[in-house]
Amino acid sequence: MPVAIRIHQTGGPDAMQLEEVSVGDPAPGEARVRHGAVGLNFIDIYHRTGLYPLPLPAVLGLEGAGVVEAVGEGVADLRAGDRVAYAGGSAGAYCQVRCMPAGRLLKLPDSIGFNTGAAMMLQGLTSAYLLRRTYRVQAGDAVLIHAAAGGVGLIACQWAKALGATVIGTVSSEAKAELASAHGCDHIIRYTREDVAKKVREITGGEGVAAVYDGVGKDTFTGSLDSLRVRGMMVSFGNASGPVAPFDPLLLSQKGSLFITRPTLAHYTAHRDELLDLGGELFDMVTAGKVKIEVRQTYALADVAAAHRDLEARRTTGSTILIP
Repeated sequence: MPVAIRIHQTGGPDAMQLEEVSVGDPAPGEARVRHGAVGLNFIDIYHRTGLYPLPLPAVLGLEGAGVVEAVGEGVADLRAGDRVAYAGGSAGAYCQVRCMPAGRLLKLPDSIGFNTGAAMMLQGLTSAYLLRRTYRVQAGDAVLIHAAAGGVGLIACQWAKALGATVIGTVSSEAKAELASAHGCDHIIRYTREDVAKKVREITGGEGVAAVYDGVGKDTFTGSLDSLRVRGMMVSFGNASGPVAPFDPLLLSQKGSLFITRPTLAHYTAHRDELLDLGGELFDMVTAGKVKIEVRQTYALADVAAAHRDLEARRTTGSTILIP
């Protein structure tokens, strides 16, 4: 029987258990996919700890790539043998085989392998909606991207640079600074020893940035607001350091009539055509070589606890995949 990583209660990495699972035929509107690789993302930790609750027991994981084994009734645009990848939707990717809604699957271009496909979908689609939908980056904009050497960071920095933006990234170490610089960052801020907002003002001649893309949360929130230009956009899309504390909206007017949003990929890909459009833009950037996907860590599915520990400790850079 195929295996999956399942949690029966929330908690630390040891809450995840490798178990045999039964996978039947796909229901109407579904496809059965055999994974070649599975993506690891910080939201998996939120699910594991219960910050973002899932019905229990649950199989974790929101991203994968593999081959369609079978399709259910009513599925017209996929067939057995198709190479596919996906991100978002219902959790359940930490497994060898799963049935899932066919409408969440995108056909992989021939030039993109399973490892790259699994590494790029959630972080790549996130970068796509952040840069092209939430705040549409224009040539000449200055933008601040936190955790620039992380999975989303490396993709977003390359993409923003390709759009003609001045890209400012924050990192914690010299090794991560070198990595971010090699992937589109024009200016690096070492947040462990530099005042981020002050440095941003120096780089931008006192104006501030058009948008901040902040997946860190609590630790960076105030500095992010202080880095924005008048009527700038604060995009808070994650909370790796913990959730942002409640604040008075009057603060936004005091700091320059700022905008703030807390978007999710689900709301930007709720309709099939939106998913196809964003996926098409991502595939175009990757196949054209404008965005390179860095698979920096690989773990066996059975070693997922070690992968979670490394991700939580910020010992990872770029993308991480699990091999079923």
